[in-house]
Formats: sequence, structure tokens, C-alpha cells
Amino acid sequence: MLKTLAVALSLAAPLVALSAASPSLAADKKPPACAAVSFRPLANTANDGEMTAGHYKSRFATIDVIGKVEGGRDSYHLRVNNQPVKPVSEVPKSSYGCLNSKHVKTPPQAIGGTCTGSRLRVVVDSATKQKLFMLFALQGDDWKLCESGTIG
Repeated sequence: MLKTLAVALSLAAPLVALSAASPSLAADKKPPACAAVSFRPLANTANDGEMTAGHYKSRFATIDVIGKVEGGRDSYHLRVNNQPVKPVSEVPKSSYGCLNSKHVKTPPQAIGGTCTGSRLRVVVDSATKQKLFMLFALQGDDWKLCESGTIG
């Protein structure tokens, strides 16, 4: 009986130590320097209004791609943590490495009109001074910049 108890305790000790260490390991984890999340455009654009085309949630941020449909035409914009992003005038050159790693040509080309495409991608560059969120739409073989901005 004592031998069985000793074996059970010796097996349980590493599990207790591991579970005690896990919360602190998760708290120390930082967001990746560069990340991308891809979304599909709305499938049904028959009804006018605003709809969520994509939703992504992590412990670092909640990203929503919102589709606005008017007269059967769709257009997309970005919300982070349920707020619109604060626009930046241009994407800084320091973000080009991040964009290239996510298969976006640099310098990014502005969409020049309605944000629509066959796919949508949000690229997040955490290595910049303020975390930068960029929404792209795929048109042909190129990702076009719809909007970019920061939060907070």
C-alpha cells in the first residue's frame, strides 16, 4: 500500500510542477513580431447591410473584418478589439520585411477605391513602435492595401 502511494506521488509531482509553471509561461509569452490571418469575402451579398466576414480572437487581440453591402456590392473594413483602427498615412518601411514574409509585395499598393477582392488578409506587425494592423484584398495575383492603422 505504501509502495503504491509512493509511486503515485512520484508520478504526480512532475504534473503538479508543470501545471504550476504553465500560467507563468503563458503570461510571459509575447505576440509574434509578424502575423497574418486570411479571410474569405462574404458568400451572399444579396442583402444590404453590415455583416462580419471574418472573426479571429487570440489573447493579444480580436480582429474582425466587416463587410458592408450596398446594392449587391461589398466593401470591407477592419475592426480590432471592436474598434476601428486609427489610420496611418503610409506603411512604414520597417514593416516591409513583415509584409514580404506574408507574400505581400512592397511597397504595398493602395487599392484605390472599394476594398473588395477574392480573399482578404490582415497582417499584424508588432515590431513597429505601435502595433500596426493592415487589411489587404487579393485582386488578381496582388494583395492591395485597403487600410492600415493602430489601436489605442
